[in-house]
Amino acid sequence: MSARLFAASLVLNVFLIGAVAGGAGWLIGRSGVGYSLESAGWQLPANDRKAFRQALRDVRRESRQTILDGQQARREAANLLQQPTLDATALAAALERARAADATVRTRLEQRIVEFAASSSPEDRKLLAEALLRHVGRQRPPPAKNTP
Repeated sequence: MSARLFAASLVLNVFLIGAVAGGAGWLIGRSGVGYSLESAGWQLPANDRKAFRQALRDVRRESRQTILDGQQARREAANLLQQPTLDATALAAALERARAADATVRTRLEQRIVEFAASSSPEDRKLLAEALLRHVGRQRPPPAKNTP
């Protein structure tokens, strides 16, 4: 076996092993219970969980065009980044459109969660609150400010 073929094989094998390990890590990381308000729905009783998930699905269905617009804006941004000469103004505009679409969808989801919570039992609201607090607890605290 030539040295070039051996080196290519080695690089390919290292790449494949890394891809498999990374994919496995990603899947394992996603298998646990989330800690956002949206993922808190998994902890609700069966009937409430079903209603909660249906409400969020409805928002996503109603927001389909906004989601597609955000995806298109990200594709445009990726395309602009690959051009030999960067059009910073167009890139900033594409990223702004993507950010606005994301914010719109998030606002709609959160509003639907508020509506769900307003009609929920105190026990269900407590589950949602605990999930939100766990989410906050998992985040790193902001760095301490050095003030003179």
